[in-house]
Amino acid sequence: MLTNVATALFGIADLWVIGRLGDANAQAGVELGAKFMMGLLVVFNFLRSGTVALTAQAAGRGDTESQGGTLVRACGAALAIGLVLLALMPIAIPAGLDLLQAKGGVATAAGAYVGIRYWGGLLWLLNAVLVGWLIGRKRVRPVLWIEVAANIVHIALDLLFVLVLGWGVEGVATATLISEGLKLAAACAVAAREAPARLALRLLRHRTTWDGAALGILFRLNRDLFLRTLLLTGAILLLVRAGAQQGPVVLAANGILYQLFILSALILDGFESAAQVLCGEAVGARDRTRFQRLVRTTMIWGIAFGALISLIYVAAGGPFAASFSTDPAVTAATLLYLPWAMLLPLIGIPSYVFDGIYIGATWTRALLATMAFAFAAYALLLLAAAPFGNHGLWLAFSVFLVARAVGQGALLPRLERRAFAGR
Repeated sequence: MLTNVATALFGIADLWVIGRLGDANAQAGVELGAKFMMGLLVVFNFLRSGTVALTAQAAGRGDTESQGGTLVRACGAALAIGLVLLALMPIAIPAGLDLLQAKGGVATAAGAYVGIRYWGGLLWLLNAVLVGWLIGRKRVRPVLWIEVAANIVHIALDLLFVLVLGWGVEGVATATLISEGLKLAAACAVAAREAPARLALRLLRHRTTWDGAALGILFRLNRDLFLRTLLLTGAILLLVRAGAQQGPVVLAANGILYQLFILSALILDGFESAAQVLCGEAVGARDRTRFQRLVRTTMIWGIAFGALISLIYVAAGGPFAASFSTDPAVTAATLLYLPWAMLLPLIGIPSYVFDGIYIGATWTRALLATMAFAFAAYALLLLAAAPFGNHGLWLAFSVFLVARAVGQGALLPRLERRAFAGR
């Protein structure tokens, strides 16, 4: 949870610092550019989730060589994807910004931001693999210190580049790019000290590392997670696109509300990560009793923390949200729609915990099916709620989170019986 708070500070720092300029176009441009980069990269978050699951299950079996092989294969996949994205850069940036309805000053600011951030895509992908691998081995504390150190540097560079040197949007993007590079260097240094990673060079040249069975498991798992994340990212981009159609003030306000949502989601994602690792180990060890106990425990504690964060947002969310902009119109719009951000931690946490359980158990096909069901409900409600404006938009997104949890909860008993047949 602490690691994820540190991760969330990247986006919060960018939006807060650019908000000191009092320019709605600049703030909306950073919001749109950040969502473009999220849409481009987060669909490949299977590199982290899949690596966590496969590493945790190998650890549950006590298989050191499989842990090393997972790291090598996942890094190879990240490198290949990163190179393809760089080759597509001249096409991807204009097409993506057009898709997000970027216009006028917002489009100019978003283009400047993305033009710099895009070069860090390969760094982000490799970071996802290394962080997932370390979490799968329960080496979470070093990941926390890496995130904390990277954020200290990032915030300092944000302040220097934007408020001192006056680089504006370009300064925010440059600070993020440099910080991603430092994170990758630190993660490599930590991973290199782990015993399975020391097998990497030998496994890289070993034919069995790249055989069809090993790659098949990786690709099947990653295919389902990719499609599931594609739907999740599509839901968020629909949220951004619909906000952009209502003008820069609503777009900037929604950007602030989204940062509050993602802060709570990343904090609560600690329960998802724990469920991935611990449930993955229980499945690897074929221990059904332990698995059932972990499902109950993570869900109960997750809901309790979700309720706590919602109460904190109710008590202190107003002043915190208002601090993100010096533009009175943006602040007023943010406070008008703030109750939605207060509600989301509580209604979102069951789906986060179920995500972790399903990924750890490698039930990725079922995870994809439930996400497709929720996305369909979200898209239909988005159309039906259009007359209600931005309130309708946030209502549809809230239903999306609930629908995910309903589908996952309904399928869990059958999946458990199949996974632990005879136990």
